[in-house]
Amino acid sequence: MAKKPPPPPAKMGPEDDRRLWKLVASTVTPRAPEKPEKMRSKARIRPVKSATALPLEQPTHLASIAPLRVSPEELKPAPVKVLKNPADRIEPNRKRRIVKEHDPIGARLDMHGLDQDQARATLEGFIRRAYDDGHRAVLVITGKGKIGHGVLKQRTPEWLAGPAVREMIAGVSTADQRHGGEGALYVALKRKG
Repeated sequence: MAKKPPPPPAKMGPEDDRRLWKLVASTVTPRAPEKPEKMRSKARIRPVKSATALPLEQPTHLASIAPLRVSPEELKPAPVKVLKNPADRIEPNRKRRIVKEHDPIGARLDMHGLDQDQARATLEGFIRRAYDDGHRAVLVITGKGKIGHGVLKQRTPEWLAGPAVREMIAGVSTADQRHGGEGALYVALKRKG
């Protein structure tokens, strides 16, 4: 005569989960974090005394957690802010003269490698000096960023529209490909007067 199979387990509750979690946790010993090769020779790894030194957390019931749903529109990067007022852009004829270098680019600023605070202070000082020196157009190189949405590329138009330098600026436009394309800006300056 064959034995009857054991009865199916009853529905488990939170208390059963805690008991199982404690049982599993008691069999695990934590590993020390690995150090990079350069640091290994200097670092001392101390053994962990007890696996139960940390308080155990209660497991959550996965059925009660709703899955995260993200639409494809939410995954798209934020658009680059463009100056909204058309007066903030360089006049088309003046931009053409700057591109063809009929209006010379008086100075250039390359902001690669600067953080936001350094870049803003450097940019404002650069614009003031260029204005004081009587330059009519300058080139500001921001870089494109790793995927085309660099922080400096996005923030520079905001800084140029800020109260510190906006009175000196006649317009701002993206540079021509030969001067850096989307990773650079032409800044047209007003006449010192």
